[in-house]
This record gives sequence, structure tokens and C-alpha cells, in this order.
Amino acid sequence: MKSHFEMMAGYNGWANERLYAAAAAMPDDLYRKEHGAFFGSIHRTLNHILVGDRIWMGRFTRTQGAPTRLDAVLFDDFAELRMARRSEDDRIQAYVGSLSDTDLAGRFRYRTITNPTDIHQPLSPALTHFFNHQTHHRGQVHCLLTQLAGDAPSLDLILYQRETGIGLD
Repeated sequence: MKSHFEMMAGYNGWANERLYAAAAAMPDDLYRKEHGAFFGSIHRTLNHILVGDRIWMGRFTRTQGAPTRLDAVLFDDFAELRMARRSEDDRIQAYVGSLSDTDLAGRFRYRTITNPTDIHQPLSPALTHFFNHQTHHRGQVHCLLTQLAGDAPSLDLILYQRETGIGLD
């Protein structure tokens, strides 16, 4: 099970690098323009993915300082957002790498944000949600990039597996 989550953590960083490279090539006005996505623009959606990651990582690691609003814009500057994204991806990989099978089979507690409720649940399904959430919103950005630029990079997990050899054994 740990190797699966390590693969997902690696895939997450790989997919984010590809997506951010495509976003960096966009004219700033299109990158920031509201396009009707759930969080509006590419910029706001990329911020939301980072917000979600910081919230979940705070829950997983029992650390404070995570955003308290799902629509927070943590970084207005694209270069700063990209650097923060890379740092968070490194943090995610280190965290997943530190987990034991016992940790993955265990439970943890956290409080929700939208409708504050205390939750006690197994860690593994929460990690699955964590990676699925990222993929969901990267898909929204991918759609916007395709509409606005006419092309977007492939983010398929199988492509990551083929490029790295991870998950092919």
C-alpha cells in the first residue's frame, strides 16, 4: 500500500510541473480571467489546489497554520505560487515517504472547514481523497488550458508510470 501512495505523491509533483509549465506560457490576462470554472480562473484554481493540500497536510501532520478558506488566494504572483507548489509537492513526498504500513492502517482526527465537524477516519482513504482532489482540480485547469491555448499537456497517470517505470512491476 505504501508504494501506491509513494507513486501518487510522485505523480502529483510530476503532473503539477507539467501543468504549471503550460500555465506559465499563457498570457497573464487569460491566466487570471474568470472563465466560469468552480474557482473561476486558472490562477484561482491553482491557488485552491495548494490551499487544499495545505489543509490536508496540516490535518495529516497535526500542524497549524493551514488556510481556513477554500477560496483563499495564497499567492497573487505566479512565480511565488509555482515555488510554493514545488515546496508543497516536496513536503507531500517526504510525508508519504515517512509513513509506515502501521501508519497507513491507522486512523486520524481532524475538523472540517465548511460545516465544522470532528471526523475520525482511517488514514488511507483520506490520502486517496487527497490525491483525487488534486487530480479533480488539475482536470479543471487542463480544460481551461485546452480551451484557451488549444492544447494542454497529458496528465495521465499511465504516462507518468511509463516515463518513470513506477507502477509497472
